[in-house]
Amino acid sequence: MKPMTNLRAVIAGQSAPPPCDETLGVRLTEARDGYAKGVWTISESLLNGNGVIMGGFVGAAADILMAYAVTTLLRDDQMHASINLQTTFHRPAAAGEAEIEARVEKFGKTVAYVTAIVRQNGKEVASATSSVLIMDKP
Repeated sequence: MKPMTNLRAVIAGQSAPPPCDETLGVRLTEARDGYAKGVWTISESLLNGNGVIMGGFVGAAADILMAYAVTTLLRDDQMHASINLQTTFHRPAAAGEAEIEARVEKFGKTVAYVTAIVRQNGKEVASATSSVLIMDKP
């Protein structure tokens, strides 16, 4: 098993992002105070049979930025894990660039509620919500 990537180190520019970020083409551009923003370079390899980006990849890209947003609020001795992820699609996404913004709406002792918006060419492609478990590191 590969060691975990410290997202705090990624945010600080001290570490490479986790493999999932690189595989999907998501690059963090900003993260602070429960907010994260990134650019998603969408490869044609993510197209489905209808010629648009498969929805699961859109949800995964949003989930990546939501993880960074939550990480900005964690203590050093805490970690997080998604409990659920719901993605609503507003229009198809195409190969090219998209922007993703994520925000922690509520940060409790054990659960955070996070939202994300995926935009392409200035138009909203999808919105996502996630409940995230906050726990102490083992």
